[in-house]
Amino acid sequence: MSFMQLEEPPRAAPRGFALWQLGFRPFYLLASSFAALSIALWALQYAGLLGAAYLGGPMWHAHEMLFGFVLAVIVGFLLTAGRNWANQPTPTGAPLAALAALWLAARVLVLTPWGWAAAAANVGFAWASAYALGRALWAGRSQRNYFFVGLLVLMGVASLAVHLQLLGVLELPGWVGINLALDVVLFIMAVMAGRVLPMFTNNGVPGAQARRDARVEKVALGSLLVLLAADLLPLPAWVIVVLCLVAAAAHLARWWLWEPWLTLRTPLVWVLHAAYLWIPLHLALRAAAALGWIIPSLATHALVAGAAGGLIIGMMTRTARGHTARPLKADRADVACYVLVLAAGAVRVFVPLVLPAWTLGAVLVSATLWSAGFALYAVVYGPRLWRPRLDGRPG
Repeated sequence: MSFMQLEEPPRAAPRGFALWQLGFRPFYLLASSFAALSIALWALQYAGLLGAAYLGGPMWHAHEMLFGFVLAVIVGFLLTAGRNWANQPTPTGAPLAALAALWLAARVLVLTPWGWAAAAANVGFAWASAYALGRALWAGRSQRNYFFVGLLVLMGVASLAVHLQLLGVLELPGWVGINLALDVVLFIMAVMAGRVLPMFTNNGVPGAQARRDARVEKVALGSLLVLLAADLLPLPAWVIVVLCLVAAAAHLARWWLWEPWLTLRTPLVWVLHAAYLWIPLHLALRAAAALGWIIPSLATHALVAGAAGGLIIGMMTRTARGHTARPLKADRADVACYVLVLAAGAVRVFVPLVLPAWTLGAVLVSATLWSAGFALYAVVYGPRLWRPRLDGRPG
């Protein structure tokens, strides 16, 4: 009998429906689909071709990017990672489906005149997610991760501030709720990138010695917390400028310690490095905006379209591959997603920065690239997210 005859035939992919087996599955699918659809709708709004009933215009766009798209990915990731951190179960089955339904209801309600219902659904989703994560972390005594629960609660507070201001209940300065959420999202991304990027680099790139320096870590993360507090206070512009420049320098040094130049042949890793570079750029642009040199929205889009978009598409491909028992190697579809999403951020920020008269065209082109990137992810990964793992294990 030959060796070939002794080999086992390849196993067929397990059959069944697994969408509610772990948090990343429904929320990655919902978030990617929503990212593609909502930005396409926003482009139509921006061009004056579409309106909305309760949340309209730039506020709808900002709110839904943060409390719709970004928060869905954060919750999906945390409910998945939290199970491993605490060695305790996080919502699956009907409770997970209910949480996803609450998120979906919030997305629909902001398009209706029912402002109080929209507020309840949005705040409820953030706080219900915090409870679900906190319950698992508490049971497993995963103390180093308790702060994520607080950040989810804070996202709920930020959403509540937005809605109470819109409903006329509170008079708040500017877009304080949106700005608070931006700072929270920035801090979450910085923390998670610091945990996974050096590890992914060393594991995925032969010869890499990505490292973390304790002093740089303290300045990088501490400066973001100080900036968050400063954004809630009426401080002089020069204070914000100094804080942003210190934070930008610290995050650039942090990124350099992770040896990004070694990752160019490994798309699953370089996409995360390319996305993280948007964080010091965002902070530098924030300083320029505080000085009145540029419009603030360019700094905001560097954070959300550049950093968040790139980190999210990179993490959604990598973690979905790992948790569905697929090889940790990007294929052509993955790379196409990376290029489309990162290009969307670059067009949205750099074209208006250099050629302000071309802003409308830049928004429309950026929206097209972004929608295409996340639509491609939803099409390719959708079946992987609702089908069982290739190895037949639960999760």
